[in-house]
Amino acid sequence: MESIQRALARGGVEEVAFRAEVQPDGRTTLGLVWPSPVVEPALGYPDLGVLILADGCLPEPWLRRPDLVPGAVPAPSAAPELLERTLRERLPDAVGATEADIAAAEARLGVTLSEELKVLYRVTRVDWRDDFEEAGRACHAVGCELSGLDDLYAVDGARRHLSWDLGATEAVSTAPDAAVQGLAGSPGWIGFGSNGGDEFAIDLTPGPGGHFGQVILVDHEQSLGAELVADSLTDFVLGRMREERHDLRRDELPAVAKVGTGCLETIEAPAHPALEVLSIGTWDGAPFSLAPVAGLPRLRTLTAFPGTLADPPDVTGLPALEFLELGAREWRALLDAGAVPRTLKAAAIKVRDQDHLPAVALANEILALWGRPQIVQTLIEGDLGPTA
Repeated sequence: MESIQRALARGGVEEVAFRAEVQPDGRTTLGLVWPSPVVEPALGYPDLGVLILADGCLPEPWLRRPDLVPGAVPAPSAAPELLERTLRERLPDAVGATEADIAAAEARLGVTLSEELKVLYRVTRVDWRDDFEEAGRACHAVGCELSGLDDLYAVDGARRHLSWDLGATEAVSTAPDAAVQGLAGSPGWIGFGSNGGDEFAIDLTPGPGGHFGQVILVDHEQSLGAELVADSLTDFVLGRMREERHDLRRDELPAVAKVGTGCLETIEAPAHPALEVLSIGTWDGAPFSLAPVAGLPRLRTLTAFPGTLADPPDVTGLPALEFLELGAREWRALLDAGAVPRTLKAAAIKVRDQDHLPAVALANEILALWGRPQIVQTLIEGDLGPTA
């Protein structure tokens, strides 16, 4: 292994999938699967990875735009005059931004900032690149590591995307009384500071139970949703924080369903027009038919453990499918039948015995359907001599 590591270091390769087989007489076979721009590593799994069938594509939840909430207004606690008075008392010598500076920031972001956020930067524009002491005073006054006016940004859902194998199996969910929409990001989530790891944002696109201009926390360990931390920026600066935390459930019916041992026992049970994700796990019974979910308009993800599908070409009956994970035999059946759905954006081969090498040829056939670059595999044979 040390020899392999040295060779990879000389080639500047940070990681590689491999399989080594050493016979008692010393005959050795080493197979290497090289990193590829069209293969995204599968987090936490030993499989080959996810085949990306189009550059820059993301799972649907990361493309979701916020719903409009007519009548959303600032919280009763939002008090721009009190906020300005408090900040000027805490920062008597601060130099604020001009109205032209604020208008330029709004034009750059494409949104109208809340009155409280405008007040914040009228008091101090905060340019930490020029004056660290001023930035430190501003952070202490506001209660977080404050960004400068020129550094305000919209929280982009694409930045929070972890991987296709995880992202494709999640769904956006916003309860009817939720204060924050369960999105990956929004043009109306304006990041203005951090706690050293997570991002604080002003929410201009609140949920049905929220307020325009509320303060939310975007957790760097989560990929969807955010937590309400204060009803207003005034509350935030005065230390009047929300303490409740909500369990963000993104794995429940009707949008997400799991079938198999320890889960639902039929495909009929989760068949619903709102179903987006269907995962079939290990199962000792007869293979499942996909007939009950055929034609569902929102079913975009199907993952099925090897041997659990009665007729793999039935996937052609899923018109919205964008991610498909199947075993090698199931993929072989689709390729032979010319039944690989062309709606796919990404695909994965579930390798039961955790051996990447046999899956590479299959993966290259799938990639070829989209004209994507092939995965490079190297096979080395040699003799290490008999064991002592």
